[in-house]
Amino acid sequence: MRRALAVLASAALIATAGAASAAAAPPSDHRPPGLAKKDTLAWAAGDVLKIGSAVAGGGHHLSQDYPDPFTGDAAYRDLLGREFTSLSAENQMKWDAIHPAPDTYDFAAPDAIAAFARANGQDVRGHTLLWHNQNPSWLTEGDHTPDELRAILRDHIQTVVGRYAGTIQQWDVANEVFDDSGNLRTQDNIWIRELGPGIIADAFRWAHEADPDALLFFNDYNVEGVNAKSDAYYALVQDLLADGVPVHGFAAQGHLSIRYGFPGDLAQNLQRFADLGLATALTEVDVRMDLPDGATPTEAQLTQQADYYQRMLEGCLAVDGCDSFTVWGLPDTYSWVPHTFPGEGAATVLWEDLTRKPAYLALQDTLAEASGRAGHPALRG
Repeated sequence: MRRALAVLASAALIATAGAASAAAAPPSDHRPPGLAKKDTLAWAAGDVLKIGSAVAGGGHHLSQDYPDPFTGDAAYRDLLGREFTSLSAENQMKWDAIHPAPDTYDFAAPDAIAAFARANGQDVRGHTLLWHNQNPSWLTEGDHTPDELRAILRDHIQTVVGRYAGTIQQWDVANEVFDDSGNLRTQDNIWIRELGPGIIADAFRWAHEADPDALLFFNDYNVEGVNAKSDAYYALVQDLLADGVPVHGFAAQGHLSIRYGFPGDLAQNLQRFADLGLATALTEVDVRMDLPDGATPTEAQLTQQADYYQRMLEGCLAVDGCDSFTVWGLPDTYSWVPHTFPGEGAATVLWEDLTRKPAYLALQDTLAEASGRAGHPALRG
């Protein structure tokens, strides 16, 4: 097991390099000018793990007053290429985007992400194949028999996974199949409701048939610590593995809020899945905060946010086989949080002007420590 990393030596450095008061505008990057290309998360991570980001697009962005971020924001696109070694489609591979009509697949946006990743030497995580949310109306409101639904799901999984075989290294096959009490979503998940729990195993089998080399994951929120929900996954994974189902990984999303305590048993939770032989990952990391009436984050909020980001990364680094850590988008401009959690925001590691928050520096320093690379002052050159 990798050793757990120590807390950053100087909290004052984190607070100074990007903190903002409640009355002040978000700060610019306080690092000295002239830092070279080595001053990135990707370089700091080295070969320790894949450091990733969601690629903003689709979903709530369609109702926002800006062009598609991936195709319309050159500075944002440049950051995706420089800062990360892995990319995830935020919404572009979900059912309503990629399979908008019964006989229609729209691969334009996913293909563009895959091509961009290939050009930049990045991995891609596929997201997602079986979910209760963001399904097209033709599916949810259609009059399908169970056999027809089963055929639809199989065709979707094998068509999508097969198209990206050899290009996408990991897939979130089953997303959010349990509620917070640890019960299967037998009502709001169309697949489980209409076809029964066994469809989960079938989804993994079909994905494996389409790409035997891809790692296949469960993925969910509120499973960072040991609780009823993560216990349910732990039991289900054991049953599936005993039946020979090709489940390869367990991923905790990492959507946290500083209004709640940090899940201090994160590493312990990930470790028990690793002990089953699974890869583990943190796949959708962001840390939101209360910002009523458009308030600016305080220095205390930014420091706590940086601490949460750092501790999530440390939890992953403490577990052998936790080789993928993905932030759920950047900058705050494109975050899903204000749209979904009114009165909360500032959840990413970059300000809207693309300058760095203390959370960014916390991740960078933690990665540099883990990889044995120099800390931020020596990243120049």
